[in-house]
Amino acid sequence: MAKRDQLIVGLDIGTTKVVAVVGEVVGGGRVEVIGHGSAPSRGLRRGVIVDIESTVASIRQAVAEAEATSGCHIDTVFAGIAGAHIKAFNSHGVAAIKGGEVRTEDVGRVLALARAAAIPQDREVLHILPQEYIVDGQDGIKSPLGICGVRLEARVHVVTAASAAVQNIVKCAQLAGLRVADVVLEPLASAESVLSDEERELGVCVVDIGGGTTDVAIFGNGALVHTAVIPLGGAHLTNDIVVGLRTPLADAERIKREHGCAFGELVGADETIDVPSVGDRQPRRMSRRILADIIEPRMEEILKLVAREIAACGWEDQLTSGLVITGGSSQVPGLTEMAEQLMGMLVRCGEPRAAGAAEVARDPRYATGVGLVQYGLRAEEQRFFMGRPPPGLMGRLGRWFQHVF
Repeated sequence: MAKRDQLIVGLDIGTTKVVAVVGEVVGGGRVEVIGHGSAPSRGLRRGVIVDIESTVASIRQAVAEAEATSGCHIDTVFAGIAGAHIKAFNSHGVAAIKGGEVRTEDVGRVLALARAAAIPQDREVLHILPQEYIVDGQDGIKSPLGICGVRLEARVHVVTAASAAVQNIVKCAQLAGLRVADVVLEPLASAESVLSDEERELGVCVVDIGGGTTDVAIFGNGALVHTAVIPLGGAHLTNDIVVGLRTPLADAERIKREHGCAFGELVGADETIDVPSVGDRQPRRMSRRILADIIEPRMEEILKLVAREIAACGWEDQLTSGLVITGGSSQVPGLTEMAEQLMGMLVRCGEPRAAGAAEVARDPRYATGVGLVQYGLRAEEQRFFMGRPPPGLMGRLGRWFQHVF
């Protein structure tokens, strides 16, 4: 099996499935998706690993399939992380500029001060994401290197995670024979694959509806301004269908994919579906509107919680580009129509923007996996494609500098 030097692999360890997406750098700052693999995930609950052995087995299965479809050997991955343990906050730092001109060490000091908020020992910093720099009162600066001044300020978005959750992801990958280049926040990766630069500048909210959680990332002026994890996802929709239609779990998932609708007004009064029964009972024919009446309240609940997050950061009137919904459950018919009516803004389904013949390159279900590959491309371009740095602030800051500068 071939081993290519310019290979980047994203590993999305989700609640319902584990996905490995393989990309090959083709030059010109582009990566082409050349293969993927997926396996059912039985070792996670709401984005957090609860069964090491099952998770390792799922990773091995997904990676083996990805190797088969790409014809490449996989040994290093960019792994995604999500879950209710993710916490983020905006911070501000101020530092004196030594020498009269902003240098890398000046940026390092101001970022360290911006991140200096007390963080419990059981948590670690995943990302320090600059929103803007201010030099001698002049704001809106994206890159301050080389600018003359005496006072440097930085506004940043700091993302933290439970240390145990990060360690468990790394451990599972290592037990599956993989090296983790970095652990990346999943909504950040999803945004990498589905957003344009213009949307980030104008203001946009990415909503990634996964199996166990819904991840929210809000961008404005080209920077990440707010992140949140909502403990509801596609698996909850499936469970609602199991209870509402009294049908087995596997059939409920199939019915959701083939006949689901999030907006009851779009379902005709005469549309019907066949619903398998539990046990040896005969299947039943039911109105499709009943299925929509089950799905619509849960989707509405998720969107209302998204609206609450948007309001919490004060961006409800600043999202010019509206809402971009991605993830597996984003494909439920009627969701964009319901979201537009409920949220009062533009809504579109976010498909990955990636080159490649593989169907995952344009499938919202694989937005996170494709985004991890694209994140890895930017890291490799900055000569950052190396092992996971040591934990702690300096390791994270050093990694960030290599990634940005």
